[in-house]
Amino acid sequence: MSCFCYILECSDGTFYTGWTTDPERRLSQHNKGVGARYTRTRRPVKLVYLEEQPDKITALKRERAIKALPRKKKMELFL
Repeated sequence: MSCFCYILECSDGTFYTGWTTDPERRLSQHNKGVGARYTRTRRPVKLVYLEEQPDKITALKRERAIKALPRKKKMELFL
């Protein structure tokens, strides 16, 4: 089953990084306030980066790697 790593841009300009098996559903959850606690008070959010991964383990490792990047490097992924 394919998994995806993603970066959301929150309404306050910050970024949130996560993983999912269904990007559209997850984005909808974040915007409804039932996603991550971080995004609940920073809505609306928009998807700015999506990267397909072959499996959950790879997606989790990639999510961790993206989270460790400084803001400028994250922006280089999607600009």
